[in-house]
Amino acid sequence: MSQQEGVIKFTLEHTQSVPLNQEKWFELNIWRDWMFRRALIGEIDTPQGKVGYGNISCRLSEGFVITGSQTGHLAQLASSDYTLVTACQPEKNLVVSRGPIKPSSESLTHAVLYQLDDRINWVMHAHNAPIWRAAERVDLPCTSPDVAYGTPEMAAETIRLFSETEMRQKGIYAMSGHEDGIVSFGETAEQAAKVMNRYLDLAKPL
Repeated sequence: MSQQEGVIKFTLEHTQSVPLNQEKWFELNIWRDWMFRRALIGEIDTPQGKVGYGNISCRLSEGFVITGSQTGHLAQLASSDYTLVTACQPEKNLVVSRGPIKPSSESLTHAVLYQLDDRINWVMHAHNAPIWRAAERVDLPCTSPDVAYGTPEMAAETIRLFSETEMRQKGIYAMSGHEDGIVSFGETAEQAAKVMNRYLDLAKPL
């Protein structure tokens, strides 16, 4: 996993504000806990210190709520660890947000998925080496290996996969250029989690 994990690469227009109301993040927190317990969200050791990975978001009428940048190491999140992304322009590498913390470094990818299909209401960006390494064997759509996370190029790759592969039908894809990066999505959190669990089983050694 790259030492640059978790670094925000897009242009961010963030307005510092009070924590979001509980109804905006309460269910999200339940599923973030689910991911953390399975090490789909967590932290790694690098020469520069511990770095968090993984994130989760859900759609709201005014945008989407997402876990804050560098919160992966926390076993439990509070209201101050979530923020609201109110606008996103992938072609301009721009994210606009509001809340007590800066949004996840993968916010561009989440935003693109919500823009691609209004039936997508939940996005889970996990890190899982078994699924990532077995991506070809389990027939997982994959982004180009030379495309880095959190960039307009990754957003474009997500759009390409959506139109050229069965990514939408499968509800999951792998980020080849982002070690261990796996993204699942769905109309509900249960749907996104079910897909992730299915590929955890498929990726087990034969």
